[in-house]
Amino acid sequence: MARSHHTRHGLAALALAALASPLAAPAPAVAQDGGFSACIQALRRDAAQRGIGPQVFERATQGLSPDTSILRLLDAQPEFSRQPWDYINGLVAPNRIAEGRQLLARHRAVFDRVEQTTGVDKHIVAAIWGIETSFGRSKGNTPVVRATATLACYGRRQDFFRGEFLAALQILSRGHIPQQHFRGSWAGAFGHTQFMPSTFLRAARSGTGSAHIDIVDSVADAMMSTGNLLREEGWAAGQGWGYEVQLPPGLNLALAGRDRPQTIAQWEALGVSRVGGRGFPRRGDQAFLHLPGGARGPAFLMLPNFRVIMKYNNSENYAMAVGHLADRLRGGGPFARPWPVGERSLSREERIELQQRLTQVGLYSGNVDGKLGAGTREALQRFQQRAGMAADGFPTSAVLQRLRRGG
Repeated sequence: MARSHHTRHGLAALALAALASPLAAPAPAVAQDGGFSACIQALRRDAAQRGIGPQVFERATQGLSPDTSILRLLDAQPEFSRQPWDYINGLVAPNRIAEGRQLLARHRAVFDRVEQTTGVDKHIVAAIWGIETSFGRSKGNTPVVRATATLACYGRRQDFFRGEFLAALQILSRGHIPQQHFRGSWAGAFGHTQFMPSTFLRAARSGTGSAHIDIVDSVADAMMSTGNLLREEGWAAGQGWGYEVQLPPGLNLALAGRDRPQTIAQWEALGVSRVGGRGFPRRGDQAFLHLPGGARGPAFLMLPNFRVIMKYNNSENYAMAVGHLADRLRGGGPFARPWPVGERSLSREERIELQQRLTQVGLYSGNVDGKLGAGTREALQRFQQRAGMAADGFPTSAVLQRLRRGG
């Protein structure tokens, strides 16, 4: 990705997930027998079928060589473990909040037009911009054609990246972005808000009415395209992303989880209230209870728009960072309840052991890979209930110790 820190954001996350497939063969070394050129030439017919003329194909691929640095990144992606608050606080930083507010004011006409046209909250669009590329400062400098061509011919999920390579050529063929400016992340995402080429073809829209759409050099085009993508993914106009809430004593925390939504009115009947004494604007909205920091951290009721943000990047922490940054850009404050910052992260070995022990007691049947997704959390909730613990699904050293003792 274009950013120097290790978190992975945006539509490039789709590409990175494809690269990380555990079933894929390891990436081969770049052959010295002209295999890359043959691979690219084999795509000439597919390019023609997509309306890419031979002159565009020749101009884009003349002298093209694979980027071996991409293959090194592909084979050496480090695994990190971060607590949700470290991730979220790192992205929703004071300097980013201040800069975002300034840019919202500077580009007020652009953001107002995006909100009026797409129905998507302009603060959400600005938050994605800030998190993806630090408001355009870190868009990446890898030629998109070279990046997608390299991944189309080597490594994992070549079929996926062949489609992205051809989509990149279509963008050039239609004159949207000059080739010399067509640069982005090593995985092929580009522009202010890091669209993959195929996503650009599907969802990009001009912010000025021009026939050409340039999300690399035009803030108006990038913001309109981002709003349009969220609208196409199902954004509900007039709704937020979620609420921080206060839980009543004794609430069954096993009610938490994306697969257990209820109406706001039903949550209120259980004693759940909005922090700060404010009311909920629409009691008929569906929402699910989310406990990213466990029983000791802040609690949230997440609305359907939260899932829409997750379609941009399938990560609850990412969606929370976007939503929280949007609220801060709007003038809101930090979360009311503090995070349990003293709780250490489990190591990768400990996370794998957690899954193994949940499997051994018949509560988990997913991949034992150290990635603690919804399936692992639900299994952990079931164990916590069985053990008489708060069933928040939050992995701690204490619950791992309890598992080691057999419950």
